[in-house]
Amino acid sequence: MARKFKAEVSELLDLMIHSLYSDREIFLRELISNGADALDKARFLGLTREDLAPVEGEPGVRVTVDAEAKTIVVEDDGIGLTEAEAVKNLGTIAHSGSKQFLAALQEGDASAPELIGQFGVGFYSAFMVADEVVVESKSALPDEPAIVWKSAGKGTFDIGPGDKATRGTRITLHLREDCEEFADTWRLQGIVKKYSDFLPWPVLVDGEQANTAKAIWQETPTTVTDEEANAFYKTLSNDWQDPAHRIHVKVDSPLQYAAMLFIPSERPYDLFMQHVDRGPRLYARRVLIMEHAGELLPDWLRFIRGVVDSEDVQLNVSREMLQKTPVVRKIREALIKRILKEFKSITRREAEEGEEHPYAKLWHNFGVLLKEGAYHEHGETRDKLVELLRFNAVSHDDERGLLSLAEYKEAMPEDQDTIWYLTAESRDSALASPHLEAFRKKGWDVLVLTHPVDEWLVQAVTEFDGVKLQSVSRGELELDDEVAADAADLTGLGPWLQGLFDDSVAEVRASGRLTDSACVLVDSEHGISGNMERILREAQQDAPKAQRVLELNPGHPLVKNLAQLHADGKTDAAEPIARLLLDDAMLLEGTVKDPAAIGRRLQALLQSASEAALR
Repeated sequence: MARKFKAEVSELLDLMIHSLYSDREIFLRELISNGADALDKARFLGLTREDLAPVEGEPGVRVTVDAEAKTIVVEDDGIGLTEAEAVKNLGTIAHSGSKQFLAALQEGDASAPELIGQFGVGFYSAFMVADEVVVESKSALPDEPAIVWKSAGKGTFDIGPGDKATRGTRITLHLREDCEEFADTWRLQGIVKKYSDFLPWPVLVDGEQANTAKAIWQETPTTVTDEEANAFYKTLSNDWQDPAHRIHVKVDSPLQYAAMLFIPSERPYDLFMQHVDRGPRLYARRVLIMEHAGELLPDWLRFIRGVVDSEDVQLNVSREMLQKTPVVRKIREALIKRILKEFKSITRREAEEGEEHPYAKLWHNFGVLLKEGAYHEHGETRDKLVELLRFNAVSHDDERGLLSLAEYKEAMPEDQDTIWYLTAESRDSALASPHLEAFRKKGWDVLVLTHPVDEWLVQAVTEFDGVKLQSVSRGELELDDEVAADAADLTGLGPWLQGLFDDSVAEVRASGRLTDSACVLVDSEHGISGNMERILREAQQDAPKAQRVLELNPGHPLVKNLAQLHADGKTDAAEPIARLLLDDAMLLEGTVKDPAAIGRRLQALLQSASEAALR
């Protein structure tokens, strides 16, 4: 006698067939996973019960294709179904929250209640490819008769006595006309290989085992050899080189998960490409759920390759979208801590191994991403990342070894109480900067930051171990305390220059940081830096204009001459010199915006100088 599905099942079937799944091939993954679940349950019950029906041969899941009849049969030797279980699991999803789930799903709410894991929910994916599904099952429990269940997925199902003689479940799919592509052995073997390759039970497709891989991440870490792990990494990443480092963890409490993660030995070619899927593979009980689970690791760890397998991850009904649940967040937090712990261990090995420099190579490849992380993260994670940061400095470059902030602080003279840095376009331009003059005179080292991400990094990392980080090119500094006896008086010159330069500079003042150069452009105490403005404009992004301050060295002959010309009222002669002084400051920091205008001013000044020489 025909029976009606519960109302919520009819709704689910309609969603399943028409909109819920984006890739129909996952029907086989779901049915095989259900078969594996039934095998697991039978094995578990077999530990405590001796009256379960036995299995002839090796238990597993078998997939059989009949291309002429357009059918697929998925059969397992698991626990099987009683009639009551078949009605409950295949005719209703009357579990807590199911109706709310359907309502939320129809409204597009991704935080709907958890349903996957119930036999019936995964089973319904069969109706994406089949216009009729027949389920024959016999429970392994003693004295339970075989049953047969049939439905076309249109609101009703039939259930009655069956003739299956051995325990387990056999599901026959009569394929829809638009799904006949699946009546192909090679196609189904490919699906098994993609999603179910690491199941602990054999999966046979037309008599040939299709899942052959060993889930080595589920092995005890100490038993996995480098050769096994490296071979797995190459298959996983399509990288021909061995990984530089491996992180293998198995955790049983409070969450149950296993992870095998790899740090590549070289920078992946797509590391900085946009719109590239990121994240490790996610498995649930050895079944592939997501090829790239971006929620499991932050974007600044996008160079990490590997797998994560957990029975605790909550998934939505389609198993295609990872939910932002507390479980996922906890696994993410645990993985970040474990990865940072490994990085710290590599730094210690570098100190011990000397010549090999394992962390130096890691930093060369991925240090910029760790800087990203220090900007984006907060609290303890940021603190651990800051300890891992490495820097060029005036006294250190790539060839002489990079500095950590701890090493910089340890080497600071007693009279230095600040960690100083300079952001610039390149190391050469930084070393030529007038900003370093007073620091060289004092013997203070300065960090040289030349990557665009450094501008964001120093906004987030403003101190280390109680010591403030400060830019040598920002704000007013009083470092050179020696004032020349014949230093120029800028009382009149400063306001005149500020009016002359109009909106080019926000202020003109005497400098306490210059020893040799005549002038320098300084970033204001607040607002973006000139280097940040350059970076944003090169990236074709709108950028507010940096408020710059022109600092003059009162002891420099050129400044003294300019001040005298102004004091004598010879502003016509002083103006071209003053404008070239500002041009010189922009040339020194590489921010010339109108080189043609500079060229014209320089030619005019040279002409005047040559005419004066001829007189």
